[in-house]
Amino acid sequence: MATLKIYADRRSQPTRAVILFCKVAKQSTNNYCRVNGIAFEEVETKLFSNDLQTPEYYAINPLKKLPAIAHGEFTLFESHSILMYLACAYHVPDHWYPTDLCKRAKLQSVLDWHHTNLRAGAMGYLVNTILAPFFGEAPNLEGAAECERKLVESFSTIEKVWLKGDAKFLLGNDKPSIADLSLVSEIMQLHMLSEEERCRMIGPYKKVQHWIANVKEETNPHFDEVHKYLFDVIASFKQNA
Repeated sequence: MATLKIYADRRSQPTRAVILFCKVAKQSTNNYCRVNGIAFEEVETKLFSNDLQTPEYYAINPLKKLPAIAHGEFTLFESHSILMYLACAYHVPDHWYPTDLCKRAKLQSVLDWHHTNLRAGAMGYLVNTILAPFFGEAPNLEGAAECERKLVESFSTIEKVWLKGDAKFLLGNDKPSIADLSLVSEIMQLHMLSEEERCRMIGPYKKVQHWIANVKEETNPHFDEVHKYLFDVIASFKQNA
């Protein structure tokens, strides 16, 4: 199979989801053999840099965002599409991206919901608070309040809709899917906040916290390894704040 290249910056939530998936997915090569992980080349591509502006990268992703992949001559961007493609291309176990049409549609509904709800709330809050000075702007308290409302509403939706009953993973599954990786990678970004601030938001949502712990347990040691760079960046960011 052609070499898989992932253009990545591990500060990016969607990038981490794609890398984590490649590390934890089990590739079925035949009925008798399983190989852990999907082999890939990680091409460091820094956010907020000229890396995204080169003609070479523009040919891969004209939107100049991360992540993106090149699989032989085939290129693709948008993390959810990448995860779906890789799950199919490498014939991973069915729980990651079900072949059953109804189960697949339910999973895709979670991914569609993610970008305009959980991601909008989490990233919006960070941009309007601690990241605002990085972009040369003053914190926007009104915007932050609206994003926090959306974020906690998203936690509530996850508990009431996607984690019904005693579900271990989204949609009542007993194994994680690409949606679990995508949403948890998003929430991990909130570690940029103070412990007090983060607990104010997520503290009331015990099922969400248990679900995050389940995803970590199911995917470690890769989960910690993929997120180590994020925590190193956060430590440096807080030290220089």
